[in-house]
Amino acid sequence: MSVLTRDEAQTRAQILDVERYTIALDLTTGDETFDSRTVIRFTARAAGDTFVEVKPATLRSISLDGQPLDPALLDGNRYPLTALAAGPHELHIDAAMRYSRTGEGMHRFTDPTDGETYVYTQLFMDDIQRVFAAFDQPDLKSVFSIDVTAPEGWTVLGNGVAEHAGEGRWTIAATPLVSTYLVAVAAGPWHSVTTEHAGLPFGIHCRRSLAPYLDADADEILDITRALYDRYHEKFDEPYPFDSYDQAFVPEFNAGAMENPGLVTFRDEFIYRSAVTDTERQTRAMVIAHEMAHMWFGDLVTLTWWDDIWLNESFAEYMGYQTLTEITLPRALHSGSAGEAPFPDTWVDFGVARKGWGYDADQRPSTHPVAPDPDAVPDTASALLNFDGISYAKGASALRQLVAWLGEKDFLAGINTHFARHKFANATLADFIDNLASATDRDVHAWAEQWLRTTGVDTLTAEIAAPEPAEPAPNGTGNGQTWALAVTRDGSRPHRITVGTYDHALGAQGGPGHLAPRDRFELDVPGDGTPTIRPGRRPALVVLNDGDLTYAKVRLDTASWDTVLTSLSGIPDALTRAVVWNTARDMVRDAQLPPATYLAAARTHLPHETDLALVQGVLSFAAGQVVDRYTIPEDLSAARATLTDLCRDLIRRTEDGSRPGLRLIAVRHFIDAATQPDTLRTWLDEGTVHGGPELDPELRWRILTRLAVLGATDEAAIATALAADPSATGREGAARCRAALPTAEAKAAAWDALFTDDTLSNYLFTATAQGFWQPGQEELTDDYVARFYPDAIALAARRGPAIAEAAGRYAFPAYAVDPMSLGTGTRALEDPALIPALRRKLVDQLDDLRRALAVRSAVALAD
Repeated sequence: MSVLTRDEAQTRAQILDVERYTIALDLTTGDETFDSRTVIRFTARAAGDTFVEVKPATLRSISLDGQPLDPALLDGNRYPLTALAAGPHELHIDAAMRYSRTGEGMHRFTDPTDGETYVYTQLFMDDIQRVFAAFDQPDLKSVFSIDVTAPEGWTVLGNGVAEHAGEGRWTIAATPLVSTYLVAVAAGPWHSVTTEHAGLPFGIHCRRSLAPYLDADADEILDITRALYDRYHEKFDEPYPFDSYDQAFVPEFNAGAMENPGLVTFRDEFIYRSAVTDTERQTRAMVIAHEMAHMWFGDLVTLTWWDDIWLNESFAEYMGYQTLTEITLPRALHSGSAGEAPFPDTWVDFGVARKGWGYDADQRPSTHPVAPDPDAVPDTASALLNFDGISYAKGASALRQLVAWLGEKDFLAGINTHFARHKFANATLADFIDNLASATDRDVHAWAEQWLRTTGVDTLTAEIAAPEPAEPAPNGTGNGQTWALAVTRDGSRPHRITVGTYDHALGAQGGPGHLAPRDRFELDVPGDGTPTIRPGRRPALVVLNDGDLTYAKVRLDTASWDTVLTSLSGIPDALTRAVVWNTARDMVRDAQLPPATYLAAARTHLPHETDLALVQGVLSFAAGQVVDRYTIPEDLSAARATLTDLCRDLIRRTEDGSRPGLRLIAVRHFIDAATQPDTLRTWLDEGTVHGGPELDPELRWRILTRLAVLGATDEAAIATALAADPSATGREGAARCRAALPTAEAKAAAWDALFTDDTLSNYLFTATAQGFWQPGQEELTDDYVARFYPDAIALAARRGPAIAEAAGRYAFPAYAVDPMSLGTGTRALEDPALIPALRRKLVDQLDDLRRALAVRSAVALAD
């Protein structure tokens, strides 16, 4: 299959105007294929040659302006249109198309709970060609009219309002001008909850087997959706541009969600069948906010070519987090009150859960600018690689810094100019910067060059000079004393930051070493090199980037770091604590802070932490990286004991039931860290954790997976558990458990399922891969490290980018932290058969492996 190049897209855009697609899909033709009939009305501005894309199972017929063409001329995914005359044309294509099991094109899923079948489209990048023929590039916007024939009893959803004409026939209202990749259809016996808001129909939809769980959260989801819709209309001058707003929670979805106009699709794990924390509910709300922002950023105004993907993702990411902090709800949400902001601390979650994703991506060999040079994105295959922590988290961080520098009023004025000038059309980075510049006297073009066209993470380091105080001054003032702050920058970008200063609080209640804020002040970095002089004695703690308004690694001065180790949980503001925890995380990754010191800080301070996002983020990094990858074998037993003791302490501190979210996080991590099966067996047998919570499906499968890793369960127990929970997530849990069993037979069967069988869906592939590699099972899995590379390369070539990405992410031997594994992987990068999606994942994984080896080496040298 040929990928579309930027040059080809530019040439085709100069030749064609595409007016309308009329599409008929028949979903009643069998389990393997469906029928797709497409009529494309377009105009050729001049005579010439071009092509249309389609990936059929069978191309039955094709005709142009009533004249039949030879289907055999289809070359891969391209049908040539040669000697095309100038003027209007009508192209007809009739094909049978294959259903997908990998989340690409038209995905088909049969629910094992009740046997009901659902289909939905994911047409991003090249995948529209799996559903209907198209001139498939973002700047050839068109109107789309779609009719669908579906089995009786199904409901059809689309970008516009869908009307049932009887006998399984549905007509979806024509779209305004949209890009090909944004077309969407979802069909099946959906369970739906509908309402109306601002004169538009709103709906949320899921599989019937999830109906009770959707109903339980329907008010929350719809309240958040309506509040976001209203808040975006306060920010944006352009009204919502489509005729309805549906949100479908669909099975086996590869992404978090997709911004199809009028029909946003979400992974249906966001319909919670088990207990979740308020932070997880906040994440769902943020994804709703992110996708709704795309209705303007991406759908109304769309990138011209994929080098500007940040114009979609960075803005949706920034707007999602920011707008979620601003909305209020008409009814209480959890422990809050009606009329209050339901998620006031969303930027804490961004700082601890998303920003590290950007920092990590920006320090790898695969880094790229937020807005890469067009020549760096020559085709759709290379464009697909840029949907990463840079395009999302770094880009959103850059925009947050821009708003801090520009001011929100001017920022929104520029945004609204952008919408007005380019609505229902396409735009580039240059267009966007020009529109921002029209709203301010600041040099936005220079800002863009410094922030959007460069790579890497700057490091800001505090250097403090202060005289010894003549006598203590508890409030930090008096005696005519001063202290001086100088900030050095390793990097090239300008930063406007807030500096926070803190003193030890006397007699205050709180965590260890409670701190009281003294003051906060703004600072431009780099300045003129002159230290900033502040009154009073030297603070106990000076935090650069307090408030987390810029994107940079931070290094504290020595005295402040000493305060952090004893008083981190005593910092009163959660966002400040997030900045400090990120500093500790960066230092561990840069081999500047021993892993044991990070674990000791977590052991000291997490029992006093009040923000669930911070607890979850720190525990995840401690378990998944510090213990499992960075700790040398000689220290591993002590590290695991520290982690287990921490989780046990958190469980003890939540026995009164006052903090169920914190308790749930602690229980999950205790299960994952357990080195002995006795407590887990007791919980599983009794169906509850002593003191709560009762075991729901997620906790049962989590316990059974850990028992499988420890060799404390068997296939019979897994089969019994699957019989009790035959759902899709139950099947995934069983696959994960079977692959985790510490026997040669279990590993061989799992490997065959992953790399030979080719029948696993994307989700079952991921679950099997997650179970296969387990710390502590190296004797069983060592021989598979070298096998991974040729087997994964062959698999990716057969099954395509979605499975390639899953293989590189989940099936990679991450726990084989040794030079031999690094050497084997590095040599595999020379294989010419590597497809781009897998190559990118391997480059990133091997760089993380190289970093883990460097951390271990530093620890060994220090010992």
